[in-house]
Amino acid sequence: MRTQAAMTRDWLATARTLNEALPYLQRYTGAIVVVKFGGHAMGDDAALASFARDIVLMRQVGVNPVVVHGGGPQINAMLGKLGITSAFVRGKRVTDAATVEVVEMVLSGLINKRIAQAINMQGGRAVGLSGKDAGLIVCEPDDPDLGFVGRPAEVNPAVLHKLFEAGMIPVVAPLGMGRGGETYNINGDTAAGAVAAALKADRLLLLTDTPGVKDADGQVITDLTAAQIRELTEAGVIAGGMIPKTETALHALEHGVRAVVILDGRAPNACLLELFTAHGAGSIIRLG
Repeated sequence: MRTQAAMTRDWLATARTLNEALPYLQRYTGAIVVVKFGGHAMGDDAALASFARDIVLMRQVGVNPVVVHGGGPQINAMLGKLGITSAFVRGKRVTDAATVEVVEMVLSGLINKRIAQAINMQGGRAVGLSGKDAGLIVCEPDDPDLGFVGRPAEVNPAVLHKLFEAGMIPVVAPLGMGRGGETYNINGDTAAGAVAAALKADRLLLLTDTPGVKDADGQVITDLTAAQIRELTEAGVIAGGMIPKTETALHALEHGVRAVVILDGRAPNACLLELFTAHGAGSIIRLG
């Protein structure tokens, strides 16, 4: 049984944490923060609930969060159940007509609504949509070899601003519409970067399964510039799956996003630690 003294220490620690967070809460009042949610946390009910609480808290203290999600593992699982085989070219899924129907079903019909529901269960007011809704993301083909894989050509964020004004939290599935009405699958990081750039977001948080950008010795680099990212990439230190994330970061920064953070989405309260503490979380990247 816990003593009164122990409980008092806990209460004091909580009060001290809130006190220390105040400048950061004030700093982000009215700010737009785009969060790319993906990785293993998406399949874990407890992790999803914790993430949802963080997003609701962000909205409660005046932040305007937008959640953009992925869904690669879930798409793979559904394609396997349906006996549809996918190929990958340069790390991106080849999406034919049959595959894109499954991709849309999983992203818009399953994952998107699951995340929106989790946020609503924590007291938020989330609205699920895809890049096809209200002309949010207009795509062009990314590569002829990839089929219905799109590259955002236009992002029209008016619908997101309307949702902010209504106190709602947009949850966006990474799908877009072609100029001829085609449905395109978009890489989740790419979609998040494009949405963040169109909104001129204060922060783009890329939640992944690693703690951040690492140096040659495997240590996380907490503060980086765009020039340093390019140097590390040329040196081969940034490689593999980190390359598309840092490319997304550079594109977002060059198009008006104030800073991008690559951080471990598996860590408890990762978003809150990044926004509302002095030490932050993961690797923050700025233009210079």
